[in-house]
Amino acid sequence: MSDCYELNVAGVTRQLPIIPISRDLAIASFVILGDCELVTAAAPELARRLPPVDYLVTAEAKGIPLVQELCRLLGHPYYIVARKSIKSYMDEPLVDEVNSITTQKTQTLCLDGKDALAIKGKTVAIVDDVISTGESLQAIERLVVKAGAQVAARAAILAEGAAAERDDIIFLQKLPLFPLR
Repeated sequence: MSDCYELNVAGVTRQLPIIPISRDLAIASFVILGDCELVTAAAPELARRLPPVDYLVTAEAKGIPLVQELCRLLGHPYYIVARKSIKSYMDEPLVDEVNSITTQKTQTLCLDGKDALAIKGKTVAIVDDVISTGESLQAIERLVVKAGAQVAARAAILAEGAAAERDDIIFLQKLPLFPLR
């Protein structure tokens, strides 16, 4: 196995380091935090594929630069971030738990009560950098539905492993998994 995987997405090429995450599996580490070039190249491609929605929702933290750019392109004044812990400023937060492939432990996701009120009765797109097992996506979707919103789209720059075979997500490029045995 090579030490890197070459990714080409939206006209941008990156060498992604291959990182073991268990005894049996490695992933190509895709991090968009700080990668302005990739985010600004990928966002217009993703924006063209999204249906009309009232809000974009993402999980803290890697999806934030992508939804920021998508909001700018779509003319949305505000986006929603499901935080990883309850913050003191949150009023009546909605909470869910998730086990994701990259964190390998239970994580909490919280939607501030004011955000829940904002999306009630609205349509949303859930956006992330990578969709792999779909666990984070499902946790955000549970929060959004609990808030009374309708999910119109699930989108990411990359679909990893079996997620690339799903027909209920919008993505720009497939990202393979790397079995170690």
